[in-house]
Amino acid sequence: MRRLGISIYPQHSSLEEMQNYIQLAHNNGFDRIFTCLMSMKNDEERTKLQQINLFAKQLGFDISADIAPQVFEEQGLTYRDIAYFKEHYHLAALRLDMGFSGQEEAFMSLDACNLKVELNISNGTKYVENILSYQPNRENITGCHNFYPRQYTGLARHHFLTASKLFKDHNIRTAAMISSQYAKFGPWEETPHGLPSLEEHRHLPITVQAKDLWHTGLIDDCIIGNMYASEEELRALGQLNRNKLELKVIPAAETSVLEKAVIFNEPHFNRGDVSEYVIRSTQSRVKYKNDNFPAHDTHDLEPGDVTIDNDLDVRYKGELQVVLKEMPNSGCTNVVAKVVEEERFLLNQIQPWSSFGFTK
Repeated sequence: MRRLGISIYPQHSSLEEMQNYIQLAHNNGFDRIFTCLMSMKNDEERTKLQQINLFAKQLGFDISADIAPQVFEEQGLTYRDIAYFKEHYHLAALRLDMGFSGQEEAFMSLDACNLKVELNISNGTKYVENILSYQPNRENITGCHNFYPRQYTGLARHHFLTASKLFKDHNIRTAAMISSQYAKFGPWEETPHGLPSLEEHRHLPITVQAKDLWHTGLIDDCIIGNMYASEEELRALGQLNRNKLELKVIPAAETSVLEKAVIFNEPHFNRGDVSEYVIRSTQSRVKYKNDNFPAHDTHDLEPGDVTIDNDLDVRYKGELQVVLKEMPNSGCTNVVAKVVEEERFLLNQIQPWSSFGFTK
């Protein structure tokens, strides 16, 4: 099951504020939390983290904390002592921002405390394969991408996909960071430019970021990297279809009740014999072959237009398409809706046989 998560940074907030935020996230279907042990400066902050983690754990959250070898050293511990972190901070996973040699990570995954070892996906090296060569408990190995507070330093899409695939090829659960457009805080300081994993996500609506990550097929969990996301963002994320891409559209004024039923109620998938001009969902033309689709909105076609062929084309009437390239309209095609601008880039990632849907 794909999951949603938030991030908590106790040094920037009160217990009450964090409890309210965690409860709100829980109410909207979130069940993961990311936090950072490396940014804890004193015992007061560590105590606050213990308290808020216990509260979250009691609600059913799995908590992952960023850590590096230096944190073990500062606490007078080694990689053999990971049970300490599970017991004191109520963790489900330790995320290794900087790892060890490979053998240590494998050893940690086999510890009796059964704490998951979350690896850094973003480097894109053979690091995970090295760890797997030491025969770890694979059920306790997961991965999570970095986030990037400075503009223009986030991951490029090609690298993101390549690095993620290294993990998914081994059936390892993956996560990546999405970014609230309202949140201010990261682990160390205020983050005015967000905390995404992918640079191109930095200024996109948070739901679009999540849709994109899930639609790659390479990311299982989406975690909001910055704190605090708005209530509206949490609610919208909680309402997303986690398994099928659903594009937000604006119906045309003249779109009929029947056409809206085709758009919103029928299942859609891209035909296997793909076109570079349109995404074709053809089953509606079979189901509604005896219905009427009067002509309307037959202007020339632009990328993002959702169309249904009208009565002037007897063979294709009722077929739904999504336009990828500009084309003339012979008059046989009704423009019934438009994909919102910020989601149109997702159209180019719909693969042959991929299922998709629409929402208002």
